[in-house]
Formats: sequence, C-alpha cells, structure tokens
Amino acid sequence: MTAQRGKDLLLKVDTNGLGSFTSVAGLRARTLAFNARTIDITHAESTGEWRELLGSAGVKSASLSGTGLFKDEVSDATIRAYFFDSTIRHWQIVIPDFGTVEGAFQITSLEYAGTHDDELRFDLALESAGALTFTGA
Repeated sequence: MTAQRGKDLLLKVDTNGLGSFTSVAGLRARTLAFNARTIDITHAESTGEWRELLGSAGVKSASLSGTGLFKDEVSDATIRAYFFDSTIRHWQIVIPDFGTVEGAFQITSLEYAGTHDDELRFDLALESAGALTFTGA
C-alpha cells in the first residue's frame, strides 16, 4: 500500500437502518484501532515459566476516534441524538486502497471545542457493539 492522504479515510453511518451510508462529518484527524483481549492460561507447569495464551478466545473490539467539523446542521443533530440516546448504528470506515470496515458502533464520547477566532470543532469516539466485517478494496 502506498502513502495515502489522511483525509481520504471516511466515516459513514446508516442513518435510516436500510443500508444506505452517508458521510456525517469532515474529520480532520482520525484513528481506527483493533483490539483482541487475551486469555492467560499460564499454570505452574508452563514451560520455562513463560506465559501461555488460549488461542481463538478472548474479546475482540474496535474503537474509532476523530476530530473535525460537522458537514451541516443535520449531521450535527443526528450525531448528537445518537450520543444522548445511546443509539447503536451501523457505520462504515472506508480506508483508501485497503478496504472497508463495517458494523455496529456506539458513540461513547462527544466533545465540542473552539476559540473566539476559529471554527467550532468536535471530538468523537466510537466503540464496536458487535461483529465487524472487512471488505478489501
């Protein structure tokens, strides 16, 4: 994969539950992290006292954080409502020349910030709320 522009990573949400995804914000910085919690099965007879892990077990999760600008009042109101109602929606994270991650996420953090001589910005955090799929580009 060659170098890509950070702005090309897109965040989209299925606002009507019918599989039609819409970009909701102009994110200027974003991070997508995948996690897999391990299950330690080390015991008194573990070889050389090295830790042992149980394969194909544990909890997988993904988190996405971003900062940027809402594209319009409608997307701002939609995201705000999802946060205050603890709504779980299907989201897409489009990674250019790599693929698309899709699945249920919940907004876990929503912050607004700005200065008197600059635009209003927001910080957003999403946590996975179910199985995710990946489709290669």
